[in-house]
Amino acid sequence: MKKVFVLIFALCISVSSYNTVLAQDSSATSTEQVDPSTEPATAVDNMEDDVEVLNAGDGSVEVVNRSAHQTMKKYFIDGGWQFMSVVLICLILGLAVAIERIITLSLATVNTKKLVRQLEGAIANGNIEEAKSICKATPGPTAEVLGEGLKRVDDGIDAVEKAIVANGSVQMGLLEKGLVWLALFIALAPMLGFMGTVIGMIQAFDTIEAAGDINPSMVAGGIKVALLTTVFGLVVAIILQIFYNYITAKVDGLVNTMEDATISLIDILIDNRQVTNKGL
Repeated sequence: MKKVFVLIFALCISVSSYNTVLAQDSSATSTEQVDPSTEPATAVDNMEDDVEVLNAGDGSVEVVNRSAHQTMKKYFIDGGWQFMSVVLICLILGLAVAIERIITLSLATVNTKKLVRQLEGAIANGNIEEAKSICKATPGPTAEVLGEGLKRVDDGIDAVEKAIVANGSVQMGLLEKGLVWLALFIALAPMLGFMGTVIGMIQAFDTIEAAGDINPSMVAGGIKVALLTTVFGLVVAIILQIFYNYITAKVDGLVNTMEDATISLIDILIDNRQVTNKGL
């Protein structure tokens, strides 16, 4: 239920932002009249200053100041909504998976040293049932693995180790759940961008072939639009890759902590003579 809520929440936010980008009226831009003798009469985009110079049609030149949000909207639409929308969907779904994993892993993180000290106190007093209760009351995969090991105390050290290893593999799989989809979106976004670029280049050459002449502005405009899908695909892949590396590092940290805790538990059981070498 928690995962469903997180996914729905992330999708609602992302879709709302997407609709805002498409619905925003370009009339909100501020304009300024410039002397045509000092400015060119052609359209020029300046990404660094978020300024676009447009020919007003009556001999004057109009300068449109754009915000970063409006600039992104313009280039998103220029790149073609067909492929841009698919790339945006990859970003939305990837962020939803990443947010769900980050929340889940954060909730799974516990103070392992404190947990081990509590278990050591209960085991030292010979109260295995209390140790089991402590593990049951503590959330997270580490407590789950230690609890499974404590259930096999009466069967000997070998049974404890096998239970820990088996349950540890299960918990590791749960921690890495969803990462395969995140990796898919990381690989899919730039490939979709490249596909959009190739299709855009084909369309540009079809236009040249139909016109029977090479117009530099026609070629440049077509190539620019084609390359926008690649840029957006790479941006999406970079964003999701950062989240993927963070989640992977978080999982590795939890696994290392889990291994240290299980080793400490076995040492505690042996030191307090709570397990034997039964089964050897």
